[in-house]
Amino acid sequence: MLYFLIVIAVLLLVYAGVLVNFVRRGRKIPPAAYLVLAVLNGLILAAVLAWGISR
Repeated sequence: MLYFLIVIAVLLLVYAGVLVNFVRRGRKIPPAAYLVLAVLNGLILAAVLAWGISR
């Protein structure tokens, strides 16, 4: 479970980096990008809660 959390956290950081590059180049962030960020954050939150409850 800990490895799953680490993988999701790394994916979130990489995706956030891609979005920062979009903004620096003057492009607008597509609306679907916010949905992907919400899903990744939700996965992390659910995994942390499940991991904490199972301990």
